[in-house]
Amino acid sequence: MNTAQLQQAIEYAFAAGPAAVTDPAALHVFNEFRSALERGEIRSASPDPASPTAWKVNVWVKQGILLGFRLGVLEDLPAPGLSFVDKNTYPARHFTSHDGVRVVPGGSAVRAGAFVARGVVCMPPMYINTGAYVDEGTMVDSHALVGSCAQIGKRVHLSAAAQIGGVLEPVNASPVIIEDDVLIGGNCGVYEGTLVRTGAVLAAGVILTRGTPVYDLVHGTVLRATDEAPLIVPRDAVVVPGSRAVSKGKGQEWGLSLYCPVIVKYRDDKTNLSTTLEDLLR
Repeated sequence: MNTAQLQQAIEYAFAAGPAAVTDPAALHVFNEFRSALERGEIRSASPDPASPTAWKVNVWVKQGILLGFRLGVLEDLPAPGLSFVDKNTYPARHFTSHDGVRVVPGGSAVRAGAFVARGVVCMPPMYINTGAYVDEGTMVDSHALVGSCAQIGKRVHLSAAAQIGGVLEPVNASPVIIEDDVLIGGNCGVYEGTLVRTGAVLAAGVILTRGTPVYDLVHGTVLRATDEAPLIVPRDAVVVPGSRAVSKGKGQEWGLSLYCPVIVKYRDDKTNLSTTLEDLLR
């Protein structure tokens, strides 16, 4: 079936609630839906120039992912020397050399329902959850996580221990989106629907959430999420961990400071030289 027919079928099965569990047609539709996710034909959020953020949430795709959890039953998922128990609708994906994805030995896993494009490098141990979209030429380094429904662009580097949250529920909420050519430093955390624009650099240890204000020293502004839009890191911004003094109460008396991310510059040729090593590793 085409995308419009698949959307209609998923919405119908999702609306059926518990009744879908005993409907063989619902499982058939979900299996077709999951295959479309893995081929990258559908995604939980997609570019949309008409949207204020240039991205739109595809609610029905998130409904389809949730439907898979509803339809699945616990099943033993054996592996050499290991044992796992999970919903049978979301086993681990298996790749071959024809997929063009490098999965380096050492304990990585990609869950069924995730799209991983050709040229992606998976360094062990890392994990990509269902509904995620990881585009061409991206490196997912050791101990990095790509959460459910997270959208990762082309030529992104997720450094060691980077944590990219997803946002599966509520279904109308935007997942975390990392656009093309972004460098995410080690031990960074990007959560709660944050949008990181093309070419941005997050230095090691930067944490971004919906409630995190980002201080732009270059333009003298403070960036925050709103009721209508997530926290957005601008194109080519270079963000480092910083701190701001507590200005009242005991915090001021004790000389305390609170963490805050700071934009110290915007990307230039010198910044780009530091990423040359990535091209050599791919």
